[in-house]
Amino acid sequence: MQLPFKYLLIAALYVSGCNNNTGKNNSAATTETGTGTTTGTESPAPATSNGSEFRKEASLAFLSKSKADTIRKIDIQLAQTDQQREDGLMYRKSMTDDQGMLFIFPDMEERSFWMKNTYISLDIIYLDDKLEIVSIQKYATPLSEQSLPSFKKAQYVLEVNGGFCDKYHINYGDHIVYHK
Repeated sequence: MQLPFKYLLIAALYVSGCNNNTGKNNSAATTETGTGTTTGTESPAPATSNGSEFRKEASLAFLSKSKADTIRKIDIQLAQTDQQREDGLMYRKSMTDDQGMLFIFPDMEERSFWMKNTYISLDIIYLDDKLEIVSIQKYATPLSEQSLPSFKKAQYVLEVNGGFCDKYHINYGDHIVYHK
């Protein structure tokens, strides 16, 4: 009878430890500057063995520098609140090439993301207030705490699978558009 109780206690302590946000934010979906506001209107995506379940909230298209050609279209999940940006793609074990996460910040500033608790390699695309790509961090190393800075001011950050930008020829100066 004591053995199952012990497992329950260990599981409860583990879960409470995973939800304890002390010090630095814990995901690739987190800037080290910690900006933004929480509205409390969004419910979290259900947790799965693959991290949080992908929830399509908008469609996004990559446009060439001249905005004449559509390079690629994907479905995106939005991260608009502090909590959503902090959780990001943490604990997700896979993502398809037609999925991504768009982080929306209230202002333009230099951003820096990291990969702590993020299990898949990502391309991190930094965009300015005009939705133009200003910087790309390619093939971010899973579970790394290395800072991946934008080097330029950005208001949006898009995370896609590592290698996505090379595979689909996404470059600086290209643009995105998205529709809810």
